[in-house]
Amino acid sequence: MPTRILATQIVKRLQEAGFIAYFAGGWVRDFLMQHPSDDIDIATNAPIATIQKLFPKTIPVGITFGILIVVEEGHPFEVATFRKDRHYIDGRRPEGYDPATPQEDALRRDFTINGMFYDPLTNQLYDYVDGQSDLKKGLIRAIGDPHARFGEDRLRMMRAVRYATRFNFQIDPPTRSAILAHAEDLLPAVAMERIWQEFKKMSHFAHFDQGLVELHRLHLLPRIFSRLKGLSEEEIAKRVAPLEHFPRGTPAIAELLQLFPDLSLDETLSLCEFLKVSKEERVVAEDLHAAHALLHMPTSWLTALEPIEWARFYAKKNSALCLTIFAAQLPPSQKETWLSAHEERQSGLHQHIERIRTRQPLIQAGDLLKAGLSPGPRIGQLLNEAEKLSVNENITDKNQVLLRLGITGKAN
Repeated sequence: MPTRILATQIVKRLQEAGFIAYFAGGWVRDFLMQHPSDDIDIATNAPIATIQKLFPKTIPVGITFGILIVVEEGHPFEVATFRKDRHYIDGRRPEGYDPATPQEDALRRDFTINGMFYDPLTNQLYDYVDGQSDLKKGLIRAIGDPHARFGEDRLRMMRAVRYATRFNFQIDPPTRSAILAHAEDLLPAVAMERIWQEFKKMSHFAHFDQGLVELHRLHLLPRIFSRLKGLSEEEIAKRVAPLEHFPRGTPAIAELLQLFPDLSLDETLSLCEFLKVSKEERVVAEDLHAAHALLHMPTSWLTALEPIEWARFYAKKNSALCLTIFAAQLPPSQKETWLSAHEERQSGLHQHIERIRTRQPLIQAGDLLKAGLSPGPRIGQLLNEAEKLSVNENITDKNQVLLRLGITGKAN
């Protein structure tokens, strides 16, 4: 069943029980912008205990703040009570909340475009913050006093840039001024995991390059990355300009690394640790660093590389991604030829690449032991030599490799 129908059924059940219930926040914004969305949040004045009684399957994800998940036909919907937040104690979270009217609930939210409600049963919009007007103007504006909103939750400063980037909107002047005034307060109030999630969300949409420049312009980027302090806006724009041509779906860490073109491997890994990226994202960063070192070699060095070096590079999990990223930074006249050369080389090394990737070399330790060699360091040396021989000379017969190594025994 479509998500909107399921969410509407939740609203209907709450209203039939005598409560107010609306769609809230981001879905309403996307609906008015005619952007399809299945991410529907619901706001209501029903108490948490009542919601739990009305729906057979709920998940208590944030009862302290009047939030739980209602599961309908396997689909989770966040249902929150209308609330007024109490005093914020750490620049991120309130110490509690009090029940509120829909209008009071709207006034505690972050930006006007996210502060509207919609009744799916009557198709009526409830806009207490002029969000619809700001949508038409293409404006990101904090609700009420922007200094108060950013003082309550400092992550909102990054979210303002994310929404402006995603929708190609402008941040209204008082909201911009408040971000500049509070940029230094971003850390340590906001956990790095949350900042990294904002970068990832921003990278999912077009204009991530513009978003990074805007973060720098608003002093947020150098607050997060101290090594960027003192860099001009023009330099940041130059570094991230290639992002426009990166393939769709490029991991955020690969895009963010454009800000740091000269990092060593240790510095790259330290950056990953600082950002709290996943193991998979860390591997992307490692493979990109290896690709950078390889592909930026002088032409004479690249020409002299042995096939084994190329095979090991192509066997890396993210080699295809690395190639498309580097190709995106080439002049259009060179891109096609450059990619074709790599495709041709990979085709010729296909069998060897697969063996490296699956860790199934042509000659294995068991083959050397069967040929009469004794266990010891020499085994490892011979295995390395065997792999180089098989790849560099395109040998696919085990016995031929053994003969080249000076071993007369036969392998099975």
